[in-house]
Amino acid sequence: MTEQRVVLDLNEAGVAVDLPRLDHAQDEVQGVPYRPVDFRDDNLPTALERAAAWLRKAEDWLGEPVDVIAIHLDYDDSEHAPYYEVKLLCNDEDLAGAPKVIREQQRRASP
Repeated sequence: MTEQRVVLDLNEAGVAVDLPRLDHAQDEVQGVPYRPVDFRDDNLPTALERAAAWLRKAEDWLGEPVDVIAIHLDYDDSEHAPYYEVKLLCNDEDLAGAPKVIREQQRRASP
């Protein structure tokens, strides 16, 4: 058995450079082992719809379901802040594109 090194193309935040981007300026990928992908809006259905749309795009890009271990709903009642925060707690390896890169390497290694 030979050990193969997996080389990932990551940006400064540690996620894959070709991970589908968040469409709204108030959404963000945060930096923890299971990274919260945060969707903020004053309208809860809109935040949920953006979360679902991004999750569909990310799963299409990854080629498999994204490992989401939790969905957290919070609010921010400070002045001038979007009220709702919908957070998808996602596996950082999925956000880095590791499963996609491994499949591509296996496909190239196959005769």
